[in-house]
Order: sequence, then C-alpha cells, then structure tokens
Amino acid sequence: MTFQITGVTVPREDVDAILALVATVEEAQQKALPDPFLKLFRPEAIWTTGHGRRLFGLGAIGDFTRRVLPGAIDHPTTATYDVEHIVFIRPDVAAVKVRQRPVTRDGRRLDEVFRGHPDPSALAAENPEALPGTPMYVLSKDDGEWRIAAAQNTAVVDPGSLSA
Repeated sequence: MTFQITGVTVPREDVDAILALVATVEEAQQKALPDPFLKLFRPEAIWTTGHGRRLFGLGAIGDFTRRVLPGAIDHPTTATYDVEHIVFIRPDVAAVKVRQRPVTRDGRRLDEVFRGHPDPSALAAENPEALPGTPMYVLSKDDGEWRIAAAQNTAVVDPGSLSA
C-alpha cells in the first residue's frame, strides 16, 4: 500500500521504524499477543478503543489488553493494518493514520461487501464484523525508539466512506 509522508524531514530509518511498529500492532492483534502490543506504549500513554473505552496509562491499557486480547484468537475474523499517512510534527513526534481492514483468518477482506452497495448503513447493521477501522497513533521517539503516546481507534460507520 502506498502512503503519504508530510511534515518535517526525517531519515528513512524513522519511517521504516514506524512501519515496523504498525506491523507489530497488526501481528500482536492477529495472534492475540498482549506483551508485544504493550511494549509499543509509553508509560503515560492514552488510548481510546474502537468502542470508546478511554484508557489512561500503561497499567490501565495493560489490564484491558490482557483481559480482551487473548480471547480474540478464537474469533473467525481479525484485521490488517496499513499506514495511510504519517505527519512528522517534529523529528521525534509523528501522527500516523492507519487503515484497519477486517479479514477472515484466511485473509478474505470483509469490508469489500460495502463497496458500491446502495444502502451501506443497513448492511453495516447486518454485518458489524465487516466494519473497517481508522486508528490514529501519535508516536514519540525516546532513546531511539518510537512508542505510542496516544491512540484513537475508531470504527468507520459513515455510509459514504463504507461504499467508496
């Protein structure tokens, strides 16, 4: 997938490190592994889940993640995570927009059901597992490592976005 980079100029290794961070999020989510996921957060991070739960600090994020993520391995669906846009606010701060697409365990994309559909809202109500997500990660680079400082994971429910 192609993506955009805007903002201040940074070395390519920072872009590659951010792509690797998002790949780690994807792998940890797909394999239901809390520890690799939690290592990506700063201690004082803020995270809002896709269902609107607000979590403050790594302790709260860890408690939630360890409670819900392991059970996800039994779900018939998971998601892919593709970087769409990186804005380097400063050389050590970046905002990363991700496209989260639901897929079956064998890789079939579920959100394709919405493409061109005349009534995506009704279809979304019937197929909530097929709703894509649009996470935003705010990352900071500390001691050479990129970490999540804040994250917002939002389900896409806008009919125009679903059918486009």
